[in-house]
Amino acid sequence: MVWAFALPVFAQNNSSIAGETGLQNPLKFENIEDFVAGTLRAIVMIAIPLITIFIVYAGFKFISARGNPGGLSEAKENFKWVILGAILILSAWVLATLIGGTVRQLLG
Repeated sequence: MVWAFALPVFAQNNSSIAGETGLQNPLKFENIEDFVAGTLRAIVMIAIPLITIFIVYAGFKFISARGNPGGLSEAKENFKWVILGAILILSAWVLATLIGGTVRQLLG
C-alpha cells in the first residue's frame, strides 16, 4: 500500500511557451538584490499595520492601568518593546535600501 504514494513524478518543461530551454524563474526578481529588497518591502508592508496595532494596544494598557504602578510599568515595558521593534524593522529596511542603491551606483 505504501508503494502507491511513491509514484514517479516527471518535471515538464513548457519551453514552447517561453521560447527557452531549461529552468524557468518563478520569481519576478532578476537578481538577489531585487529579491532582498522585495522581501524587506513585503516585511515592512506587513509590519507597519502590526506596529500600529501594538502601539494602540500599549496605549490601551496605559489607560487601563489607572495609576496602578504595576500596570503602568507593564504598559511602559510593552511600549518600549514595540518602539524598539519598529526601529529595528524600519532601520533594516532603510539600511538595505541604502546599501542596494550604493551597490547599484558603484556597479553602474
